[in-house]
Amino acid sequence: MNLRADGKPAVLLLSGGLDSTTLLALATTEGYAVNALTFRYGQRHGLEIERARAVAARYGVARHVVVDIDLRLFGGSALTSDIAVPKDRSAAELGRGIPVTYVPARNTIFLSFALAWAEVLGANEIFIGVNALDYSGYPDCRPEFIRAFESMANLATKAGVEGAARIAVRTPLIDMSKREIVALGLSLGVDYSMTTSCYDPAPDGTACGRCDACQLRLKGFSEAGVPDPIRYQRGATGEGSPVVRGVR
Repeated sequence: MNLRADGKPAVLLLSGGLDSTTLLALATTEGYAVNALTFRYGQRHGLEIERARAVAARYGVARHVVVDIDLRLFGGSALTSDIAVPKDRSAAELGRGIPVTYVPARNTIFLSFALAWAEVLGANEIFIGVNALDYSGYPDCRPEFIRAFESMANLATKAGVEGAARIAVRTPLIDMSKREIVALGLSLGVDYSMTTSCYDPAPDGTACGRCDACQLRLKGFSEAGVPDPIRYQRGATGEGSPVVRGVR
């Protein structure tokens, strides 16, 4: 439950994944009245909407809004068009280039919605769980992007122009490894069995264990020395022991 539902208002982007759930636990612990924002944008891993709803309910957010936009109209990503999700990429491949799972301008779009809602709520802090270490090379997860968006936000809003309150984009996880994020979440009591990370889950929600997101997640839990509580397809994790191909 929310520790202080009457606390300082903030908007938080919630996908139902490992990072954003950890971020929600942290913001809640810090006493924010969190207004969670989730997007149904035509992603193939629509299970995350269900998980985001469950996580939002678990933490008693002040309000949870699910926004419908259809980025399939543009395509250009394995998550929003009929392009195969890469599987079994090596550590070298994970660290090289921008993968086809990048959704063009996604975080720019999401943060723009969050900014609009923050203005209405009178909130001057927006939380986003981007990470610049154990991530898949997305340009809109970099510190430079966050700084640029924050600067733009303070030029584009009434609050920013009038100087009533400067908009801040909070990224507490940006310099943390997946191991550190998992450890932080566990220290905050996060139930990671509620979360999903897989880009290409089975119809029953079982994670593939082979896409970039699964490999990075499994790497984080392995390095933290704890088992990942979500279900993986047989053959991806053996008998419950994660096998992370090509990731050290």
